[in-house]
Amino acid sequence: MYTRNEVAKTIDHAVLKAEFTDNDLNQHAQLCINFGVYSMCVKPCDVKAAADLLSGSSVKVSCVLSFPHGADASRVKAFQAKAAIEDGVAEIDMVMNIGKFLSGDHEYVRRDIQAVVDVAHAHDVKVKVIQESAFLTMEQVAKACEISHEAGADFVKTSTGFGPGSATPEMIDVMIKTVGDKMSIKPSGGIRTWETAVSYLDQGADRLGVGSTQAVLDGSESNEDY
Repeated sequence: MYTRNEVAKTIDHAVLKAEFTDNDLNQHAQLCINFGVYSMCVKPCDVKAAADLLSGSSVKVSCVLSFPHGADASRVKAFQAKAAIEDGVAEIDMVMNIGKFLSGDHEYVRRDIQAVVDVAHAHDVKVKVIQESAFLTMEQVAKACEISHEAGADFVKTSTGFGPGSATPEMIDVMIKTVGDKMSIKPSGGIRTWETAVSYLDQGADRLGVGSTQAVLDGSESNEDY
């Protein structure tokens, strides 16, 4: 049995929609502070503002990188990581190069992830690797986990919330069995109810990517698409 505060402490609250304004960012920052979530996950352009808005609170700033397709060149991803760190980010959620992975170029994918990890870990910033797992078979999910671990990443994560499908218990089961003893696991996408959030925590997830945080923590159900 989880308390609302315990679940809140596992949530990276996503503020990632393209149409979100500065005013939306302000409102979501206040929501994050009020609920005491782990972090507010923002677009790279919003890191500095988010750090200012959350200053003095327990809520960390996380951000996405090469979002949502993972298709930026590795040197661009490394530069994005450096810029986000300078702006005050505590954790980075990078998108794996999905096309290269599906092409079978696993060494490219490993080096691409490591380019970000090397920059981030030099500043004690954790890296989560978003697989966009709905594009993958369960065997490919396991392989992507192994590559992320080889590259030194801290978390594996299912979804951007902008691709096909969402997190599923099957995906999380594969992630836990493959790297759960070595990495942290983050389901994201489709977590819109308290029951769904708690079920992933019971399964062994360490963090939750949630856009519908108020609905989840209030025990209602959201109609949001993330």
